[in-house]
Amino acid sequence: MAARTNVAVIYYSATSITYQLAQAVCEAAGDAGAEVRLRKVRELAPDEAIRSNSGWQAHHLETQGVPEAQLDDISWADVVIFGSPTRYGMIAAQLKQFIDTTGPLWAQGALTNKVYSAFTSTATSHGGQETTLTSLFTVFYHWGGVVVTPAYTDPSQFVAGNPYGASHTSNNGEIAPDSLALGAAALTARRAVEIGTALKKGLAA
Repeated sequence: MAARTNVAVIYYSATSITYQLAQAVCEAAGDAGAEVRLRKVRELAPDEAIRSNSGWQAHHLETQGVPEAQLDDISWADVVIFGSPTRYGMIAAQLKQFIDTTGPLWAQGALTNKVYSAFTSTATSHGGQETTLTSLFTVFYHWGGVVVTPAYTDPSQFVAGNPYGASHTSNNGEIAPDSLALGAAALTARRAVEIGTALKKGLAA
C-alpha cells in the first residue's frame, strides 16, 4: 500500500477569517486521502494590541489548542499550503517571520521538490489578494518547489475569479468566507494533493 501524502497547512489569522479558510483546506486535503497537519504560526503582536480588538482576542483564545508551526512540519510534508491575510499587499509579519527561520532547511536542500500552494483574505475588494499570493510564490521559487494553484480548473473559478489561490474579502473581518471562497480553498487543496501525490510517486519510482 502506497504511503499517504503528507500535507502541512500553515497559517496566520487574527480574527478567524484565514483560519476558516485553513479549516476548509484541511478538510478537503483529508477527503483527498492525505495525512494533514494544521499549524498556526507564532503570534508576534503584544497582548495589549490583541486585547484592544474583541474579535482578535476571541480568536486568539479560540485557537489556543492549535499547535504552532515548527520546521519539522515542513520537513515532514510532501505538500505545504500557506495561508495569510494581506498586509499592504504582502503576507502578515507573523508568517514572514516563520518563513525566515527556514534557512537551515533551505541550506540542506530539504525544501526542494515539494508542492506548495497558498490562500489569503483581505479587508477590502482588490486589497492585495493576488500580490500576497504571488509574493509567497516567489519564496517557493527560491526553495525549488512546485507551485500548484487552483487556476481555472473548475467552473466555480470563473466566478471566484482568482486563479492564483483561494481568497476572500471579509470587510474587516465582518464577513465570513462564503461557499465560493470555501469551495476555492477546497479546490486549492485537492489540486495540491493530486499533484503532490503524483510527484511523490514519481520521485520514488
